[in-house]
Amino acid sequence: MNYLEEYRRWCGKPLEDPALARELESIQGEDKEIYDRFYTDLQFGTAGLRGVLGAGTNRMNIYTVRRATQAYADYLRARYKAPMAAVAYDSRINSELFARETARVFAANGVKTWLYGELMPTPALSYAVRELRCQAGVNITASHNPSKYNGYKAYDGEGCQITGETADGVMKNIRSTDLFDGVKLADYDEALSTGMIEIIPEELIQKFLARVLEEQVNPGVCQGAGLRLVYTPLNGAGRRSVLTVLKKMGIEDITVVPEQEWPDGNFPTCPYPNPEILEAMQKGLDLVEKLGADLLLATDPDCDRVGTAVLQNGEPRLITGNEMGCLLIDYIARSRRERGTMPERPVVVKSIVTTTMADALCREYGIEVRNTLTGFKYIGEQIRQLEKAGEEDRFLLGFEESYGYLSGGYVRDKDAVDASMLICEMAAWYKRQGKNLGEALDGMYARFGRYLNQVDSYAFEGADGMAKMAGIMEGLRKDPPASLGGEPVLSVTDYETACPEVGGVKMPPADVLAYETAAGSVIVRPSGTEPKLKVYYSVKAPDLARAQALKAAAQKDMEAIVKG
Repeated sequence: MNYLEEYRRWCGKPLEDPALARELESIQGEDKEIYDRFYTDLQFGTAGLRGVLGAGTNRMNIYTVRRATQAYADYLRARYKAPMAAVAYDSRINSELFARETARVFAANGVKTWLYGELMPTPALSYAVRELRCQAGVNITASHNPSKYNGYKAYDGEGCQITGETADGVMKNIRSTDLFDGVKLADYDEALSTGMIEIIPEELIQKFLARVLEEQVNPGVCQGAGLRLVYTPLNGAGRRSVLTVLKKMGIEDITVVPEQEWPDGNFPTCPYPNPEILEAMQKGLDLVEKLGADLLLATDPDCDRVGTAVLQNGEPRLITGNEMGCLLIDYIARSRRERGTMPERPVVVKSIVTTTMADALCREYGIEVRNTLTGFKYIGEQIRQLEKAGEEDRFLLGFEESYGYLSGGYVRDKDAVDASMLICEMAAWYKRQGKNLGEALDGMYARFGRYLNQVDSYAFEGADGMAKMAGIMEGLRKDPPASLGGEPVLSVTDYETACPEVGGVKMPPADVLAYETAAGSVIVRPSGTEPKLKVYYSVKAPDLARAQALKAAAQKDMEAIVKG
């Protein structure tokens, strides 16, 4: 069936969502608009589904969500006698609706479903899967994407985002499932009454928050430290969990950014609710300056990433994900060494696109570094390996440059509740010494040299976006650059063919290219969650000016390749 036939089929159906019917009517006769919605199915990958909200097979709507759930239910039923799943959702448009539809399909297929009754952070879903001994989990979220997006993150029974093998199996089932006629659907109220859908009790939420609090490195350090905090959940799912944990650890002076305090999937003050970018942080920064606060925390809509900023010499200073990861390594390792709680053969796990400054830090503390592919599921796999060997206590921290951190094995995904707690604890510890986190970071650069990391994202929207990105990657493979920024390329690693073993786990093939020069590295990869090509620059130099010059030179060469 071609895209026009599928469009006409949708138009002939009595759609339950009148907004979808109106959208279909509004694009009548507009071939490009029809093609973009119907030329393909949303791809179910290791990040599940993610796409623009709307009508069509290439959009997020109740029909594509139901079909994905039917396919996942079929996958589970073929492998388990009585599978269970946990389902959560964030503040995005239709997130609660999609979560209920997911639960209805699971229930109709004999998969008992534990459903959060309120929006919760992504790590709380991972926790529920593990604590309730489910075989699967689904979180309805598009993380930090713009408001027009929503998504469907799929988890395995370990509370880790699914692997490629599982994703391939579910995608195969999707292809053989008609999204109108091939889906089983339970009545929601009836499923509640029979126990096939059960609301996750408050007791489990409290257990999750209590478990996060166990990750404190210096319990009590915040009490009486006088830390002044500004916090923004960016209209997402973090407010309750983050504020509860911070208050329990002794932080009293917390101001929440009023325009961004309550759930709102339109994200009216930050169209791109990503704490990595200045626009999303601006309201918080304004409040930090007004109040003279010590620290700004910003969690993304599903509360698995956290961004930070401090006032230094009267000016706001954003701390990058790479920098915060290094600060946390230093703080955790120093504190645990002083307290005598450092495990034997400690381990830090990070992604290959994350700063090598972490490697230098870990060498100083005698910590093993494991570098995985991008995606926190690979960090989760390393925790799983340590747990299987009875060595979970060796795990100190997992982090990615994209503002995701985790310090314990209680979940298998990044946790901004845990990270917010540790960052505040660290800020209070430094404040007692008369320093802020910016000054602590400057001291670290003085010890190890000036590392500079930057990621550039190039958007390729629409039906031809994926083809353009694939063409760029193919061109780089066929004709790799001989030099970047005037520095000869010393080595090229193609992770599509070079699959290293990390911590006893062989990494799967990945569409990633890495170029090493004497000055640092350049890594190129298509995003797994957005229609973007990402280029990561990493350099080290004696000072910031030299590091910026090296990065700018390499950046100029890469832009010429990407932009053609």
